[in-house]
Amino acid sequence: MTATDPALTALSQGWCALSLLHGKIESHIERALQSGHGLSVREYSLLDVLSRQHNGPGGHLQMKQVADTVVLSQSATTRLVSRLEDRGLLIRYLCDTDRRGIYTDVTDAGLTLLAQARPTNDAALRAALDEAARNPELAPLVTAVEELKVPA
Repeated sequence: MTATDPALTALSQGWCALSLLHGKIESHIERALQSGHGLSVREYSLLDVLSRQHNGPGGHLQMKQVADTVVLSQSATTRLVSRLEDRGLLIRYLCDTDRRGIYTDVTDAGLTLLAQARPTNDAALRAALDEAARNPELAPLVTAVEELKVPA
């Protein structure tokens, strides 16, 4: 492949369009969550991920798994957990079966805030997708996002 290869140019253009769509959606949701609930997109995502944990086998996530899920480094995830813990939205405690392991759970206050913020997140996502769908370069990506099926 060369720098002028049409396939490379198309690939680069596709990546730029995907990056643009992501940025537009994230900034739209960020503004809505910040103004309505005092949450960042990352904070919302972390609360959402941790709220889905359960006490069954494999039900609690290790910090590396949480970091991978919210697309942050482990150290950034730890700092984010600390900030939310300081706000009373999360608690950390030692694993019963492995004293080296630390679990993180959402507090009742965190669950309440998450429940209040979820409709805001969903509405902002819908609005951002609808706006992006009007852009011919982004419309196919919006369609792809809307057609994605979550694995059972």
